[in-house]
Amino acid sequence: MPSSERIAERFAACKAAGRPALVAYITAGDPTPGATEELALAMERGGADVLELGAPFSDPIADGPVIQRASDRALKAGTTVARVLDIASSIRKRSDIPIVLFSYLNPLLRYGFDRLCSDARQAGVDGCLLTDLSVEEAGDMTETLRRHGLDTVFLAAPTSTERRLALVAQHSTGFVYVVSRSGVTGEQDSVSGGVEELIANLRRHTALPLAVGFGISRREHVEAVGRYADGVIVGSAFMRLIERYCGSPDLAARLEAFTRELSAKS
Repeated sequence: MPSSERIAERFAACKAAGRPALVAYITAGDPTPGATEELALAMERGGADVLELGAPFSDPIADGPVIQRASDRALKAGTTVARVLDIASSIRKRSDIPIVLFSYLNPLLRYGFDRLCSDARQAGVDGCLLTDLSVEEAGDMTETLRRHGLDTVFLAAPTSTERRLALVAQHSTGFVYVVSRSGVTGEQDSVSGGVEELIANLRRHTALPLAVGFGISRREHVEAVGRYADGVIVGSAFMRLIERYCGSPDLAARLEAFTRELSAKS
């Protein structure tokens, strides 16, 4: 089954407009499963180009405390993988925004991986980013994802060897998630200076869009990274805002306004 090409088309449109794509992460189910659809659509109105829909997991080892707490709240609110797919389906009925399912392997294996891929595509998901799937061992799962028409997004880190960068390029479609620094997700005052060199190394291996994440939380970060990358990925800054205002009736409006600030959408 061919991919939907939504991801590729959105990055191409952003490039033609002379700006980096804004990839916005949200933990599905935080503060409640019923709230996620409207929050995601608010982010789109604010200028998000691609949505990373995070499946909550009890041991999110790549994530910092903000997203760890978001996952905990979502799980306590009863969010399951099936519910995440329902949320994706509801968003898709109202929007053409590209959706990337962001997850750790364990919940998807428990769900049944082939079934997950089939159900995700049926729900309107465009790709998957499996945080703890080693690219060296990704062959069978990559094949299954692609067979169901899902793009495969892998992470390249500052510690990646040239061999690993080549494998990331080989197994990725849609875009490559470029990790700006070692460690876990979380907001930072500045973006690591070494990421530009990593981008240059990756460009020798792939023509796919390269989107930088980990630590981006301000408009000046977006502008700086946008000079050499095709996209920026923001997660913890969004989830911190949701955590702070989860009981407020204007949460969606606040989220839209912050997304607009990041994207500079008029």
